[in-house]
Amino acid sequence: MARTSARHCADRDLGTPEDRLTGDPVDLAYLARFTLGNVTLEREVLALFAAQMPLYLEALRGARVRKAWREAAHGIKGSACAVGAWRLAGCAEFAERVEVDGEAAAPEGQREGAVVAVARAAEEACRFISRRLAGV
Repeated sequence: MARTSARHCADRDLGTPEDRLTGDPVDLAYLARFTLGNVTLEREVLALFAAQMPLYLEALRGARVRKAWREAAHGIKGSACAVGAWRLAGCAEFAERVEVDGEAAAPEGQREGAVVAVARAAEEACRFISRRLAGV
């Protein structure tokens, strides 16, 4: 499933610019295609995504070396792509490129800015999912 979603994410180029800015935080049409219209599976995938996101964000916030930072950002991007959370995937893709250690390390403000952007997009997606799962 992860490889398939990553391939779909790359094929889709993390959504069109319009999807990132104006669409719902989760592309439900994409998710329905990805889950083959299985509503139970869709709900399960969304619930798992929402439950895991705090752990991914904690890993990103705590990452102090390049490998840990990129793994955390990449995990968020992959999870976002799996559910069609294109804005979140775009923010995570940006975060992947931020250097956190070594001579090319970005200023702390840029690193924190990337964390804030990812966290806001994740919060938006999780709120949307929560409403969706509650039937609102």
